[in-house]
Amino acid sequence: MNLKKTAVVILLASLAIKSQGQEVKFPAFSAEAHRGGRGLMPENSIEAMLNAIKIDGITTLEMDTHISKDGKVVVTHDDYLSPAFMLTPDGKDIPETDARKYCIFGMDYADIKQFDLGTKYFAQFPQQQKIKTHLPLLSDLIDAVQSDIKHNKRKQFFYNIETKCSQGGDGVTNPDPDKFVKLLMDVIIKKKISDFVVIQSFDKRTIQIIHEKYPKIKTSFLVANKKTYEANIADLGFKPFILSPLWQMVNEELVKKAHADSVKIIPWTANTLSDIQKLKALQVDGIISDYPDILVQAK
Repeated sequence: MNLKKTAVVILLASLAIKSQGQEVKFPAFSAEAHRGGRGLMPENSIEAMLNAIKIDGITTLEMDTHISKDGKVVVTHDDYLSPAFMLTPDGKDIPETDARKYCIFGMDYADIKQFDLGTKYFAQFPQQQKIKTHLPLLSDLIDAVQSDIKHNKRKQFFYNIETKCSQGGDGVTNPDPDKFVKLLMDVIIKKKISDFVVIQSFDKRTIQIIHEKYPKIKTSFLVANKKTYEANIADLGFKPFILSPLWQMVNEELVKKAHADSVKIIPWTANTLSDIQKLKALQVDGIISDYPDILVQAK
Protein backbone atom coordinates (compact mmCIF):
# COMPACT_ATOMS: atom_id res chain seq x y z
CA MET A 1 0.00 0.00 0.00
CA ASN A 2 1.42 3.41 -0.99
CA LEU A 3 1.67 6.35 1.36
CA LYS A 4 -1.31 8.14 -0.17
CA LYS A 5 -3.58 5.12 0.29
CA THR A 6 -2.24 4.59 3.81
CA ALA A 7 -3.10 8.19 4.70
CA VAL A 8 -6.63 7.74 3.36
CA VAL A 9 -7.11 4.56 5.41
CA ILE A 10 -5.85 6.27 8.57
CA LEU A 11 -8.13 9.26 7.93
CA LEU A 12 -11.16 7.04 7.41
CA ALA A 13 -10.32 5.06 10.52
CA SER A 14 -10.02 8.21 12.59
CA LEU A 15 -13.34 9.47 11.24
CA ALA A 16 -14.95 6.15 12.12
CA ILE A 17 -13.60 6.36 15.66
CA LYS A 18 -14.86 9.92 15.93
CA SER A 19 -18.23 8.85 14.60
CA GLN A 20 -18.42 6.04 17.13
CA GLY A 21 -17.53 8.49 19.85
CA GLN A 22 -20.42 10.70 18.80
CA GLU A 23 -22.80 7.74 18.84
CA VAL A 24 -22.07 6.96 22.48
CA LYS A 25 -22.25 10.53 23.70
CA PHE A 26 -24.51 10.71 26.74
CA PRO A 27 -27.79 12.54 26.05
CA ALA A 28 -27.79 16.28 26.65
CA PHE A 29 -31.00 15.59 28.58
CA SER A 30 -31.49 12.05 29.80
CA ALA A 31 -35.22 11.30 29.73
CA GLU A 32 -35.44 8.09 31.73
CA ALA A 33 -38.27 5.58 31.97
CA HIS A 34 -38.26 4.51 35.64
CA ARG A 35 -38.37 0.71 35.83
CA GLY A 36 -39.26 0.91 32.16
CA GLY A 37 -42.15 3.28 32.85
CA ARG A 38 -44.19 1.49 35.49
CA GLY A 39 -47.00 3.99 35.25
CA LEU A 40 -47.79 2.40 31.90
CA MET A 41 -46.52 -1.19 31.98
CA PRO A 42 -45.53 -3.84 34.57
CA GLU A 43 -42.32 -2.61 36.15
CA ASN A 44 -38.88 -3.87 35.17
CA SER A 45 -40.37 -6.12 32.49
CA ILE A 46 -39.10 -6.58 28.96
CA GLU A 47 -42.50 -5.39 27.75
CA ALA A 48 -42.10 -2.13 29.68
CA MET A 49 -38.69 -1.48 28.15
CA LEU A 50 -39.90 -2.19 24.62
CA ASN A 51 -42.84 0.13 25.17
CA ALA A 52 -40.59 2.91 26.50
CA ILE A 53 -38.28 2.91 23.48
CA LYS A 54 -41.28 3.58 21.24
CA ILE A 55 -41.91 6.89 23.04
CA ASP A 56 -40.27 9.70 21.10
CA GLY A 57 -37.93 11.64 23.37
CA ILE A 58 -37.05 8.86 25.80
CA THR A 59 -33.30 8.27 25.81
CA THR A 60 -32.63 5.98 28.75
CA LEU A 61 -34.10 2.84 30.30
CA GLU A 62 -33.86 2.78 34.09
CA MET A 63 -34.00 -0.56 35.89
CA ASP A 64 -33.05 -2.45 39.04
CA THR A 65 -31.04 -5.62 39.49
CA HIS A 66 -30.78 -8.37 42.09
CA ILE A 67 -28.80 -11.60 42.14
CA SER A 68 -30.57 -14.96 42.33
CA LYS A 69 -29.43 -17.94 44.39
CA ASP A 70 -27.83 -19.47 41.29
CA GLY A 71 -25.90 -16.30 40.43
CA LYS A 72 -28.16 -14.87 37.73
CA VAL A 73 -28.66 -11.11 37.32
CA VAL A 74 -32.41 -10.58 37.63
CA VAL A 75 -34.18 -7.33 36.75
CA THR A 76 -36.36 -6.50 39.74
CA HIS A 77 -36.57 -3.86 42.45
CA ASP A 78 -37.69 -5.56 45.65
CA ASP A 79 -35.61 -7.93 47.76
CA TYR A 80 -38.61 -10.28 47.77
CA LEU A 81 -41.32 -11.11 45.27
CA SER A 82 -43.84 -8.37 45.92
CA PRO A 83 -47.38 -9.27 47.08
CA ALA A 84 -48.48 -5.85 45.79
CA PHE A 85 -48.17 -6.71 42.11
CA MET A 86 -47.12 -10.35 41.73
CA LEU A 87 -48.99 -13.64 41.79
CA THR A 88 -47.88 -17.20 42.45
CA PRO A 89 -47.25 -19.53 39.48
CA ASP A 90 -50.84 -20.80 39.81
CA GLY A 91 -52.23 -17.24 39.74
CA LYS A 92 -52.94 -16.76 43.44
CA ASP A 93 -52.12 -13.81 45.68
CA ILE A 94 -48.97 -13.94 47.76
CA PRO A 95 -50.22 -13.59 51.36
CA GLU A 96 -48.68 -10.72 53.30
CA THR A 97 -47.59 -13.31 55.86
CA ASP A 98 -45.48 -14.89 53.12
CA ALA A 99 -44.02 -11.58 51.92
CA ARG A 100 -40.51 -12.54 53.02
CA LYS A 101 -40.79 -16.15 51.95
CA TYR A 102 -39.75 -15.48 48.38
CA CYS A 103 -36.35 -13.79 48.61
CA ILE A 104 -34.72 -13.23 45.20
CA PHE A 105 -31.29 -14.14 46.56
CA GLY A 106 -32.74 -17.29 48.10
CA MET A 107 -34.34 -18.65 44.90
CA ASP A 108 -33.01 -20.09 41.65
CA TYR A 109 -34.00 -18.08 38.60
CA ALA A 110 -35.97 -20.97 37.08
CA ASP A 111 -38.32 -20.75 40.07
CA ILE A 112 -38.46 -16.93 40.08
CA LYS A 113 -39.48 -16.93 36.43
CA GLN A 114 -42.61 -18.96 37.15
CA PHE A 115 -44.24 -16.16 39.16
CA ASP A 116 -46.75 -13.89 37.42
CA LEU A 117 -45.75 -10.27 36.94
CA GLY A 118 -48.31 -7.97 35.38
CA THR A 119 -51.68 -9.66 35.74
CA LYS A 120 -52.57 -8.38 39.20
CA TYR A 121 -54.15 -4.94 39.44
CA PHE A 122 -51.70 -2.49 41.01
CA ALA A 123 -53.65 0.31 42.68
CA GLN A 124 -50.63 2.64 42.80
CA PHE A 125 -50.59 2.70 39.00
CA PRO A 126 -54.17 2.27 37.77
CA GLN A 127 -53.26 3.03 34.15
CA GLN A 128 -50.73 0.21 34.05
CA GLN A 129 -51.49 -2.20 31.22
CA LYS A 130 -52.28 -5.70 32.43
CA ILE A 131 -50.23 -8.41 30.76
CA LYS A 132 -48.91 -11.71 32.03
CA THR A 133 -45.13 -11.69 32.07
CA HIS A 134 -42.25 -12.48 34.43
CA LEU A 135 -39.14 -11.02 36.05
CA PRO A 136 -36.50 -11.15 33.30
CA LEU A 137 -32.81 -11.83 33.32
CA LEU A 138 -30.78 -8.72 32.52
CA SER A 139 -29.18 -10.60 29.63
CA ASP A 140 -32.57 -11.40 28.08
CA LEU A 141 -33.78 -7.82 28.54
CA ILE A 142 -30.69 -6.45 26.80
CA ASP A 143 -31.10 -8.94 23.95
CA ALA A 144 -34.73 -7.91 23.46
CA VAL A 145 -33.99 -4.17 23.48
CA GLN A 146 -30.95 -4.40 21.23
CA SER A 147 -32.84 -6.64 18.79
CA ASP A 148 -35.71 -4.14 18.65
CA ILE A 149 -33.27 -1.27 18.10
CA LYS A 150 -31.64 -3.11 15.21
CA HIS A 151 -34.86 -4.38 13.64
CA ASN A 152 -36.64 -1.03 13.79
CA LYS A 153 -33.53 1.07 13.10
CA ARG A 154 -33.93 3.02 16.33
CA LYS A 155 -31.30 5.19 17.99
CA GLN A 156 -29.18 3.51 20.64
CA PHE A 157 -30.71 3.83 24.10
CA PHE A 158 -28.79 4.05 27.35
CA TYR A 159 -29.25 1.67 30.26
CA ASN A 160 -29.31 3.10 33.79
CA ILE A 161 -28.89 -0.02 35.95
CA GLU A 162 -29.23 0.06 39.71
CA THR A 163 -27.54 -2.45 41.99
CA LYS A 164 -30.06 -3.29 44.71
CA CYS A 165 -27.32 -3.97 47.20
CA SER A 166 -27.35 -2.96 50.85
CA GLN A 167 -24.82 -3.42 53.60
CA GLY A 168 -27.42 -4.79 55.98
CA GLY A 169 -28.53 -7.32 53.41
CA ASP A 170 -25.15 -8.94 52.74
CA GLY A 171 -25.58 -12.68 52.57
CA VAL A 172 -29.34 -12.48 53.15
CA THR A 173 -30.84 -10.39 50.33
CA ASN A 174 -27.70 -9.89 48.23
CA PRO A 175 -24.16 -11.20 47.81
CA ASP A 176 -21.19 -9.08 48.86
CA PRO A 177 -20.74 -6.02 46.62
CA ASP A 178 -17.63 -7.36 44.84
CA LYS A 179 -19.50 -10.45 43.70
CA PHE A 180 -22.59 -8.42 42.78
CA VAL A 181 -20.51 -6.10 40.60
CA LYS A 182 -18.61 -8.97 38.98
CA LEU A 183 -21.79 -10.82 38.00
CA LEU A 184 -23.38 -7.61 36.69
CA MET A 185 -20.35 -6.49 34.71
CA ASP A 186 -19.91 -9.96 33.20
CA VAL A 187 -23.34 -9.54 31.58
CA ILE A 188 -22.70 -5.97 30.44
CA ILE A 189 -19.33 -6.83 28.91
CA LYS A 190 -20.64 -10.00 27.24
CA LYS A 191 -23.51 -8.05 25.68
CA LYS A 192 -21.12 -5.30 24.50
CA ILE A 193 -23.12 -2.39 25.89
CA SER A 194 -20.51 -0.91 28.24
CA ASP A 195 -20.48 2.42 26.37
CA PHE A 196 -24.23 2.78 26.89
CA VAL A 197 -24.42 1.93 30.59
CA VAL A 198 -24.67 3.90 33.81
CA ILE A 199 -24.42 1.94 37.06
CA GLN A 200 -26.31 3.61 39.89
CA SER A 201 -26.77 2.72 43.53
CA PHE A 202 -27.63 3.97 47.00
CA ASP A 203 -24.91 1.57 48.15
CA LYS A 204 -21.72 3.55 47.68
CA ARG A 205 -19.65 0.36 47.81
CA THR A 206 -20.86 -0.97 44.48
CA ILE A 207 -20.15 2.21 42.57
CA GLN A 208 -16.83 2.65 44.35
CA ILE A 209 -15.90 -0.80 43.03
CA ILE A 210 -17.08 0.17 39.55
CA HIS A 211 -15.04 3.38 39.76
CA GLU A 212 -11.92 1.45 40.77
CA LYS A 213 -12.16 -1.67 38.62
CA TYR A 214 -14.13 -0.42 35.61
CA PRO A 215 -13.19 3.27 35.38
CA LYS A 216 -14.72 3.72 31.92
CA ILE A 217 -18.19 2.82 33.17
CA LYS A 218 -20.35 5.81 34.11
CA THR A 219 -21.52 5.88 37.73
CA SER A 220 -24.45 7.52 39.48
CA PHE A 221 -24.79 8.01 43.23
CA LEU A 222 -28.41 7.78 44.38
CA VAL A 223 -29.20 9.90 47.44
CA ALA A 224 -32.25 10.69 49.55
CA ASN A 225 -31.02 12.65 52.56
CA LYS A 226 -30.55 16.13 53.98
CA LYS A 227 -26.80 16.27 53.39
CA THR A 228 -25.19 19.02 51.35
CA TYR A 229 -23.82 18.38 47.88
CA GLU A 230 -20.29 18.50 49.31
CA ALA A 231 -21.13 16.02 52.07
CA ASN A 232 -22.60 13.47 49.66
CA ILE A 233 -19.60 13.71 47.35
CA ALA A 234 -17.20 13.41 50.31
CA ASP A 235 -19.11 10.36 51.51
CA LEU A 236 -18.74 8.69 48.13
CA GLY A 237 -15.05 9.58 47.87
CA PHE A 238 -14.99 10.65 44.22
CA LYS A 239 -16.99 12.74 41.78
CA PRO A 240 -19.42 10.46 39.95
CA PHE A 241 -20.68 11.03 36.44
CA ILE A 242 -24.12 11.66 37.95
CA LEU A 243 -25.52 12.59 41.35
CA SER A 244 -29.10 11.30 41.40
CA PRO A 245 -31.10 12.86 44.24
CA LEU A 246 -34.71 12.45 45.29
CA TRP A 247 -36.40 15.08 43.15
CA GLN A 248 -37.53 17.18 46.14
CA MET A 249 -33.85 17.70 47.07
CA VAL A 250 -33.10 19.61 43.89
CA ASN A 251 -32.63 23.36 43.98
CA GLU A 252 -30.65 25.94 42.07
CA GLU A 253 -27.70 25.76 44.46
CA LEU A 254 -27.37 21.99 44.16
CA VAL A 255 -27.41 22.10 40.37
CA LYS A 256 -24.91 24.96 40.28
CA LYS A 257 -22.44 23.20 42.59
CA ALA A 258 -22.68 19.91 40.71
CA HIS A 259 -22.20 21.54 37.33
CA ALA A 260 -19.16 23.39 38.64
CA ASP A 261 -17.69 19.94 39.31
CA SER A 262 -18.87 18.60 35.91
CA VAL A 263 -21.27 16.29 37.75
CA LYS A 264 -24.71 15.81 36.21
CA ILE A 265 -27.90 16.03 38.25
CA ILE A 266 -30.62 13.51 37.34
CA PRO A 267 -33.37 13.41 39.97
CA TRP A 268 -35.93 10.70 40.70
CA THR A 269 -38.92 10.13 40.54
CA ALA A 270 -40.94 13.11 39.23
CA ASN A 271 -44.32 12.09 37.85
CA THR A 272 -46.42 15.19 37.25
CA LEU A 273 -46.04 17.65 34.41
CA SER A 274 -45.69 20.60 36.80
CA ASP A 275 -42.95 18.94 38.86
CA ILE A 276 -41.07 17.89 35.74
CA GLN A 277 -41.28 21.42 34.33
CA LYS A 278 -39.96 22.88 37.61
CA LEU A 279 -36.98 20.55 37.50
CA LYS A 280 -36.25 21.35 33.87
CA ALA A 281 -36.35 25.06 34.72
CA LEU A 282 -33.55 24.36 37.22
CA GLN A 283 -31.50 22.95 34.31
CA VAL A 284 -31.17 19.42 35.55
CA ASP A 285 -29.45 17.01 33.16
CA GLY A 286 -32.25 14.49 33.05
CA ILE A 287 -35.25 13.17 34.96
CA ILE A 288 -36.33 9.68 35.99
CA SER A 289 -40.11 9.21 35.77
CA ASP A 290 -42.70 6.46 36.10
CA TYR A 291 -44.57 8.20 33.28
CA PRO A 292 -42.29 8.51 30.25
CA ASP A 293 -45.22 9.79 28.20
CA ILE A 294 -45.64 12.77 30.54
CA LEU A 295 -41.90 13.29 30.83
CA VAL A 296 -41.47 13.89 27.11
CA GLN A 297 -44.31 16.41 27.05
CA ALA A 298 -42.53 18.83 29.38
CA LYS A 299 -40.75 21.78 27.80
